[in-house]
Amino acid sequence: MKILITGAYGFVGTNLCKFLKEKGHVCDALDLPAARREDVPYAAFHSWDEIPSSLTLTSNLDFSSYDAVVHLAGKAHDLKEVASEQSYFDINVGLTQRIFNALRVKVESGGGGRRTTFIYFSSSKADANGNAYGRSKLAAEEWLQDQYSSSVSTSNLHLCILRPAMIHGPGNKGNLNLLWGITRRGLPWPLASFENRRSFTAIGNICAAVEALCECGENGVYPIADDEMLSTNRVIELIAEACGRKAKLWRLPRGLMTQAAKMGDVFHLPLNSERLKKLTESCVVSNDKIKKALGWETMPVSAEEGMRRTLESFGNKQWAIGNGQRARGREK
Repeated sequence: MKILITGAYGFVGTNLCKFLKEKGHVCDALDLPAARREDVPYAAFHSWDEIPSSLTLTSNLDFSSYDAVVHLAGKAHDLKEVASEQSYFDINVGLTQRIFNALRVKVESGGGGRRTTFIYFSSSKADANGNAYGRSKLAAEEWLQDQYSSSVSTSNLHLCILRPAMIHGPGNKGNLNLLWGITRRGLPWPLASFENRRSFTAIGNICAAVEALCECGENGVYPIADDEMLSTNRVIELIAEACGRKAKLWRLPRGLMTQAAKMGDVFHLPLNSERLKKLTESCVVSNDKIKKALGWETMPVSAEEGMRRTLESFGNKQWAIGNGQRARGREK
């Protein structure tokens, strides 16, 4: 297959490109010129300047050559909460409209008779009652579904929306890095009194699912996560194991840590209320629907194996996706 990936040089895009190339597929990049990197094996690079901002303009990019477009580009959730609400909608909705409209024009004009699958990466946080990030992701979903149902020739275009739980893997940034840094230095984890259950998504499961969806052309909205859930305390234990240390789990009073996080809001400390919520809340995502659509009994990579791979990459400072994953069963 030939696949176009937007947001191509981000964490997911980089891993996805390497995975797909190992499977014999051709991947082109669509990203900002400043993001371009020579170490990621894309066959060709395209910039957003080639994608028109209006339906009255013609795209300089030939979509008729692609079997799939994977739309990863977007604005991630800002833990410091300094980004404006409108900026989330401008990017997460605006870029989605721009790329889908350009693809739709090509499909409705014939598109060379090729069937194309459009995969939009939304979020398990897509929620009308959530924060600006979640609302913008949901707005993009709703716009896509409306456009697809009302005006697109569905015989040649398939729409798939993925709602992943927190994705992790080699090259990952964010809260896992924070947990890694704390545990690697032998510091105690002071939030152990917050018992939670969290769904994660290993990058290996993301990559395998994207490949399968591109091949089968399924339509729909699919939550995606690993089969098992992990608590934050269990993640700390896995990090300690990877570092050759013993986990130090301190069960300090919840009220005390909540007040400490509020002080972090005021003084811009690493632990603030938003980060406390992300580190300690429960978030359970079912993967039953996507496994049924793909004919999978289990996800290719187990939750703990995926987490161990991520942590190993943190320790080794080098990362790549191996090609030993099975497409239809749990990896041993």
